[in-house]
Amino acid sequence: MTESIENVAGQRHDRTALILYGSETGNSQDVAEELGRVAERIHFQTVVCEMDQVNINALLDYTIVLFAVSTTGQGEFPKNARLFWRSLLRKRLPPGCLDHVSFTTFGLGDSSYPKFNWAARKLHKRLEQLGAKEVYPRGEADEQHSEGIDGTFLSWSADLRTHLLSSYPLPEGLTPIPPDVLLPPKYTLELLRDPSDIPTAASIQQAPVTSLTSLSSTASNATERPTSTQPQDPPRNLNGTSTSDISPQPETEPNMKTKWPFPFEHETAIGPQLKESAEGYESIRDSRLPPSDMLPLENGIETLLIKNERVTPDTHWQDVRLLTFLTNDQNLYNPGDTVTIFPKNFPEDVQTLIDLQGWNDIADVPLSFKARPPDFYNAENFVSLPRGLVPLKNSTLRQLLIHNLDFTAIPKRSFFQMIAHHTDDPMHKERLLEFANPVFTDEFYDYATRPRRSILEVLQDFPSVKLPWSWALALFPVIRGREFSICSGGTQRLYHDGNELIKFQLLIAIVKYKTVLKKIRQGLCSRYIASLHGETLLKVKMSSNAAFDRALKLNSNYPVIMVGPGTGVAPCRSLIWQRAADAFEENHTVHDAILFFGNRNANADYFFRDEWAIPSLRLQVFTAFSRDQRQKIYVQDLIRREGPRVHALLAQNALIIVCGSSGKMPQQVREAFLDVMEEHGGPWESRQKVEETFNLMEKRGQYLQETW
Repeated sequence: MTESIENVAGQRHDRTALILYGSETGNSQDVAEELGRVAERIHFQTVVCEMDQVNINALLDYTIVLFAVSTTGQGEFPKNARLFWRSLLRKRLPPGCLDHVSFTTFGLGDSSYPKFNWAARKLHKRLEQLGAKEVYPRGEADEQHSEGIDGTFLSWSADLRTHLLSSYPLPEGLTPIPPDVLLPPKYTLELLRDPSDIPTAASIQQAPVTSLTSLSSTASNATERPTSTQPQDPPRNLNGTSTSDISPQPETEPNMKTKWPFPFEHETAIGPQLKESAEGYESIRDSRLPPSDMLPLENGIETLLIKNERVTPDTHWQDVRLLTFLTNDQNLYNPGDTVTIFPKNFPEDVQTLIDLQGWNDIADVPLSFKARPPDFYNAENFVSLPRGLVPLKNSTLRQLLIHNLDFTAIPKRSFFQMIAHHTDDPMHKERLLEFANPVFTDEFYDYATRPRRSILEVLQDFPSVKLPWSWALALFPVIRGREFSICSGGTQRLYHDGNELIKFQLLIAIVKYKTVLKKIRQGLCSRYIASLHGETLLKVKMSSNAAFDRALKLNSNYPVIMVGPGTGVAPCRSLIWQRAADAFEENHTVHDAILFFGNRNANADYFFRDEWAIPSLRLQVFTAFSRDQRQKIYVQDLIRREGPRVHALLAQNALIIVCGSSGKMPQQVREAFLDVMEEHGGPWESRQKVEETFNLMEKRGQYLQETW
């Protein structure tokens, strides 16, 4: 069915390539993997790994070193690249220590951020300062490009390949590996040999109930997570829809409540599972929910979801959820911190894929993992599992498809290239290879990207494709966790029922839309979150926000101006309540704060409106609801309208925090602040001087942008 090559690198070890990536969301890793395939096809012995996995001395051992790095936050490196970056900044490094390193970089950024591709530019400059030689000009991708990363990467990588073939000619008799030859996978699955603990089919049900379930009488009595098709009642939402309470109110509260000037949140009952249909769409009801097994995440924390409530009316187009969790992890979080949720695929979709590919005989058999290591001397960076894959012990194929592998993702060109080798239908193969060919960019976007067609749907469209189950790790991307800003703070962090528990909340917009395929689309994580009910145990990761922490420490004694449209209000709410708690504990008045909040309708998506009226918070809220009047109003319009008030706070060195969707909003908000400073700063404030002042504010952390 397919032609493959097992020794893609030949026998020569003097053509080696190290491809390093720093990635927060996985995009840079995808770019690095593609660069690895490019290098492999021109016979470079290739290693692809995270930047933090290598010592800078290892760079000297390779013919070429390619970097793919994204910029996160305020011009920062991704978490898996920061150790490497700090090692490059050591003062004792001599200027020429990397003289023999030939390198280039490819940066991934978002031009809506002030420090666009800052990390890649800093990395490139520092490598040259240490003597490394640029083998090819660096490339930069912009998420705002109409074609996304591909808008730059496709042409850049093609030109890089041409340049490498010219600069490092192939030995006589050796030619590049053509696209119609299939590269062997780096990771494969095998049957588990003599397993000491073989799970049964029942192992794909729930994991053991832990101590957190004792918080609820129903949770402590639960023996199995729901798999029935019985409909459940709708939840309570903040607009008055009712739900039944299934846990008692806590009986005890701390003595400080009698002294605390701000209201404690009244602990409400755990609500049932949420299910609703989108207007104009068929009702979506999953007959079985994903099992509640918790992955063995490194540094993960165990949590109990006690409430999943919809905070927009059922008639509103946007479904927004407020999720409340409890944990006995006593490390208190701070404003700006995030929680990463790891979604799961639904059993019915997994079974559809298994049936389609004929994997039923192997689906519930324990498996082991086999990796193809680099076959040359310097393989200390070799890893035995794909980055980010955290399987259950003795996982079966079914468990991997539920918990670890994302077959609902939009396929990349490399996927079409790979599956084209696994069909006997000449017409199917020809069509799949067209989608993989960059020459047919429009066809690829029309078929896959624009309609958001999933990998599963592609396989349904091409039923002649029969994939080997052993290649699952190479075929499907790893499910990546989704990061959400915590929206609670201050006294909201405390849960009072006699236990020492920490509470945190997330405000999440459920992604659900209709594409040109006339079919409802729901994000993997959105669908998973919408299905969660009270008493659900999850293992999540909690991450601190270094930029937020630095800004708050440097500006703790000054006013704050917050811009948080939509769910961007989440970190703002956390900060508002935390400032109130800090002021009470330190016995000082809360400094003035302004919140510019925007959404569509005041009666539908004015999040937390009742809280903002609490006098002790000393919060002034200005709202822009774009659809409540004929002329649309946005947060940037409010900033200009309230120019005198904004400028007065800026004169007091106010901290500015902008949170919400990336794209045009951050740029328009920034322009609005520049307009205010220019208009109200006096005749001596030229636009150039205002820009210089604002750049200085950004540099010292007085202007913070957290967008996604």
